[in-house]
Amino acid sequence: MNSIGSLLRLTTFGESHGVAIGGVLDGYPAGVLIDEEFVRGEMRRRRPGQSAITTSRNEADEVQFLSGIFEGRSTGTPIAFTIVNNNNRSADYDNLREAFRPSHADYVYDRKYGVRDHRGGGRSSARETAVRVCAGALSKLALKQLGIEITAYTSQVGDIALAGNYTAYDLSQAESNAVRCPDAAAAAAMEQLILDVKRDGDTIGGVVTCVVKGAPVGLGEPLYDKLSASLASAMLSINAAKGFDYGNGFAAATGRGSRQNDIFYNDGDGVATRTNNSGGIQGGISNGNDIYFRVAFKPVATVLMEQPTVTKDGVETTLLSRGRHDPCVVPRAVPVVEAMAALVVLDHYMLDRARKGLFS
Repeated sequence: MNSIGSLLRLTTFGESHGVAIGGVLDGYPAGVLIDEEFVRGEMRRRRPGQSAITTSRNEADEVQFLSGIFEGRSTGTPIAFTIVNNNNRSADYDNLREAFRPSHADYVYDRKYGVRDHRGGGRSSARETAVRVCAGALSKLALKQLGIEITAYTSQVGDIALAGNYTAYDLSQAESNAVRCPDAAAAAAMEQLILDVKRDGDTIGGVVTCVVKGAPVGLGEPLYDKLSASLASAMLSINAAKGFDYGNGFAAATGRGSRQNDIFYNDGDGVATRTNNSGGIQGGISNGNDIYFRVAFKPVATVLMEQPTVTKDGVETTLLSRGRHDPCVVPRAVPVVEAMAALVVLDHYMLDRARKGLFS
């Protein structure tokens, strides 16, 4: 429900317009050097109000660690933390007390629970992803000590898409622009498109691509806890995520097996593959190649224009949404995708080491 992971388990709490949001990260390994400035940097990448193409809600997103860290290192006990909500304007949502926003979680929450927090979507708000980014930053710190690095970037906004796969770009350039796209020309076009859409009071979607480098062979559990399945579950739990594929993904459906297969050979150090169409995962288990995948995000459901809807009583009406919202969620989703990938990869790394440790 509100938790993800097996040996490494994150439980989150809080609502968009509540006092605070936060989480408990249980099972985190002891002895990891906790770089709090790195954590703050990751939080800044996701925080609202960072550019003209994001929501103007201004949250500092400062993390207060309550437990699990002593003298700069993890202790192996649960790491609990909170993030205070300082800039919520609940009055902006008064007109949503009775009416359902089209394509939002309002209706299903109301029917499922019989009660809902209409202020900013409550628990269904993307505000909750700040907690994931904090936990993901901690996971990244542990993975870095293991030689595993995770990088995501914007590969598409609307119909503007990068032509090549991740190997064609210098991914370090993704953070050089507000869109988080490693191609400067494409980034400029994407940013202009988002600004145009924002000016119209509308929204637009796109795609985030993520690359995991340095993962060893063997991450992933058959059959139902495959690494690919865990990544898909984690990514599709992110607000507005509508699709996931890895390697050649859906494009593989149009080709022949003779051209899709990753041919093995001996590179002098052991077994390697000449291509990586599998996206670093075969049979649900990492094969030592780069793991890469894509996450498709729909346009944000809140559009600043009048739309037909119904009230809780089923009365047809019209609704003009107010408040501060992202015209495109993709740029701020980049660090969230990285965070969820880090949580999944570290959890599977720990599971793999636990399995091998029995008879090693």
